[in-house]
Formats: sequence, C-alpha cells, structure tokens
Amino acid sequence: MNKINTLFENSKDKKLLSLYFCAGCPTLEGTGDVILAMQRNGIAMVEVGIPFSDPLADGPVIQDAATRALKNGMTLSKLFSQLQAIKDQVHIPLVLMGYLNPIMHYGFEQFCQSCVEAGVSGAIIPDLPFEDYLNVVKPIADKYDLRIIMLITPETSDERIRLIDSHTDGFIYMVSSASITGTQKSFDEQKQEYFRRIHQMHLRNPRMIGFGISNAQTLKAAQDNAAGAIIGSKFVTLLNEANGDADAALQQLYVTLEK
Repeated sequence: MNKINTLFENSKDKKLLSLYFCAGCPTLEGTGDVILAMQRNGIAMVEVGIPFSDPLADGPVIQDAATRALKNGMTLSKLFSQLQAIKDQVHIPLVLMGYLNPIMHYGFEQFCQSCVEAGVSGAIIPDLPFEDYLNVVKPIADKYDLRIIMLITPETSDERIRLIDSHTDGFIYMVSSASITGTQKSFDEQKQEYFRRIHQMHLRNPRMIGFGISNAQTLKAAQDNAAGAIIGSKFVTLLNEANGDADAALQQLYVTLEK
C-alpha cells in the first residue's frame, strides 16, 4: 500500500503534523539531513518543495527559499539523487510539491518513475488544472502508484470538492485561505466556518489543512477540523535561522507551537 494511505489508515485517532521545506535551501546538500531529522522528531509526513523561479501560490518566505535553492544549484534531477541516497532510511511518506513547468520539462512519466525510485509517495502540483489531471496525469500516476494531491480553498464549490474527492486518493489539501502562503496569528470566523463546512461534507478522503499555521492557536484549529496540519513558511524561516540545522529548527518549532 502507498505510504500516504498507510499513514492515514493507521492514524485515524491521531492528529498529524506535516512539514514543508524547499529542497536546496538553505544548503544544496541538506535535503536528506532535513528529512531524516523530521522523521526522528516525530513529523508524520514531509512535503519537499521543488524550487521554481515563479512560485505563484507562495508568499515571500517560500519565494525567497526557492530563489536561494536555485542559486545553490538545486535541480529536479539533483533532488531525486538526494532522495534516492536516503530512501532505505526513510519510513514516513514523502510528497513533492512543485509547479507544472519543471515537472513537465522533466517529463511526467519520467517524473513518476523517478519518484518511485526515490521513495516518493505523492506529489502536489498547485497549477495543475483538474481536467488535465483527470485526462493526462492521473492515468500515468496510477500506473506508478503515485498519489496526486489536489488543493481546495474556501472558494472551491461543493460540486468541485466532491469531484476531487471522487477522483483522487491519499488526502485532500485544504488551503486555509485563497491567498498566498505565510503565517497567521489566528483563523477568523470565516475560515472556521469553511473548516466546518468541509467537515460536514463527510468526504471519502482525509484532509490536511495548510497555509498560515504558525502557533498553537492555528495548529489546534487545523487539527480540530481535519486529520492534521501542514506547516511551511514558519518552518522554512526557522530552518534558515538555524543555518540548516533541522534538529534545532524543529525544537524551536515545537516550542513555538506550544505558545
């Protein structure tokens, strides 16, 4: 069974924490160390960012990380080599998050094959149109048992959400707002209502909430309304401040999430 499905199957009563970081930032060769540190420190699933020059959905923190990673020389081929080197040590699901341009330039079937060889269980492609996913991407991804994770926002219609739920597997990424990534101090009533609305739809797939989670309040709100939470910008900031020392960044993150 795919590691993503296994994780959610075995964690139905446990609130999960997933983290995002951008491969190649702050150091080119640090990818493996960051992933292994997350695994040691109890992170349930890792989202590895593929750096891209025009990350439309990302805020300044992750945009800066992508720019630094590209300057450091990170490429998709380099990332796959790094992941392959630690494949036998990694037991938690790895999900690549990247934009369509570099993935299609690499070749989608080759991308799926490289994911399998590197121990990657899924991919998030924010600018992938759902129709293209259904007609072109899904058949190839299914062939390699790779989960393509789709995003929903407060603006996504119930009809589209049910369509996504019917044609995807793994989990649904619930974006907390329609804005770009970044930290927030709290989720307002409008976002809370969105969380409740999706919860009441009783979807087939588990849900993870991301964008804006950076403290105990936003973490609790996410975990109370979904299978777990995804933290990106806050961890990227802490990793940079720790000069790539992932254990130190994770310790500081846990302290922050208790406040």
